[in-house]
Amino acid sequence: MRSIFPSAAVTARKYALVSSLRAQGFGIGSLETAQPGANDLFLVAEGEAVAYPARTVVIGSEGRHVTPSRNGTPARISFAPEDTAVGNGFARALIGGPDMPTAADPESLALLALAERVAAADITVLINGPTGTGKEVLARAIHNGSPRKDGPFIAINCAALPESMLEAMLFGHQKGAFTGASSGGEGFFRAANGGTILLDEIAEMPLTLQAKLLRVLQEREVVPLGATVPQPIDVRVVACANRDLQGEVAAGRFRADLYYRLAVFPLSTKSLAERPQDIPALAATMILRHAGNRNVIPWPSREAIEQLMLHDWPGNVRELENVIQRALLFCGGDTIEASHILFDRPVTMTFAPRTAPVALPVAVSADTPIDTPTDTLGNIVQMSEFAAIRETLKACGGSRIETARRLGISERTLRYRLAKAREQGEDFARVMSA
Repeated sequence: MRSIFPSAAVTARKYALVSSLRAQGFGIGSLETAQPGANDLFLVAEGEAVAYPARTVVIGSEGRHVTPSRNGTPARISFAPEDTAVGNGFARALIGGPDMPTAADPESLALLALAERVAAADITVLINGPTGTGKEVLARAIHNGSPRKDGPFIAINCAALPESMLEAMLFGHQKGAFTGASSGGEGFFRAANGGTILLDEIAEMPLTLQAKLLRVLQEREVVPLGATVPQPIDVRVVACANRDLQGEVAAGRFRADLYYRLAVFPLSTKSLAERPQDIPALAATMILRHAGNRNVIPWPSREAIEQLMLHDWPGNVRELENVIQRALLFCGGDTIEASHILFDRPVTMTFAPRTAPVALPVAVSADTPIDTPTDTLGNIVQMSEFAAIRETLKACGGSRIETARRLGISERTLRYRLAKAREQGEDFARVMSA
């Protein structure tokens, strides 16, 4: 991982940010004691000199805005102390990229620290946790932090491959090994030679194939279908499961010997609701990831973040990503408001106390009657989409070109959605221009 060289002013004013980056595995260098490498990054305060623009993030303390690096210009971010949770998330994404692991919750930071130590040891890893909690992201981080980082990383979903073809796809096959095998195939294990193979949803692997996988792990060789001579492999195996494998062993659905061969170093990811401090940082990362070519990256309001943190997230990080993508569509300006947050479950109105917030779309107020059985998510999304387009058209003086740019969609997509709105009785004629 690249090192980061913060200026003295940044270290003094944004110590929490520097400390957070260090906790997430970034090396923190000092210009007084070390010489930066060609890929290292620099953090400077607003007003300080910028020596390497394309590798610099300029950090301010007034207002709140974020601008990624474009065409060799420095990235910029500014936020006050009360916006630290989101600001640190944006800064981490600017520095490390939107696809690196994101963590702010103490337990998540501890998990990343463990993964960093595991990465240096060439051992098999088992990652267990609910669906959508970032198991593959963690596996990639282990690969990228290991001596195998320059080798291939191949992710296989064992539940998605046809059972009849799984063995050939994993271990390879020779020409004529089965009907339709007009040529040979090396298989995923040999394709991952020198790197890492991720076996996702390992609990779905048939028992007969589990025995063959056990031999691969023990002998470090595969026997392709139709072959008689084993082929040596040099592959690190990371397995993921969303079910308790010990429970699967007790039920007779998973081999005990394979479980102990995989669980050399077990790691566990937790549901998003159990690590709420990750939510602002993850939201910021996803906003950067999905903002597209917008000139202005929207910043979530405190009310929007509160709405996100009160939700129970049955779909975990994947559900959060869905919510952020919708919010970006509904937001036509520089702020994601609470009214732009729409969850996957249908909106319900009740006067009873609730533990999670009601997700009211832009076009719906608390006085609007909502018929819960018939108001599907699709209907609510469509209402919010039309309202977001109308608001953005007004803000852009009716310009379809500028509206499409602000919404992060193509003009063709905007035309399609305007036509769909007209079919539903929506009238945009008064706010539209060329």
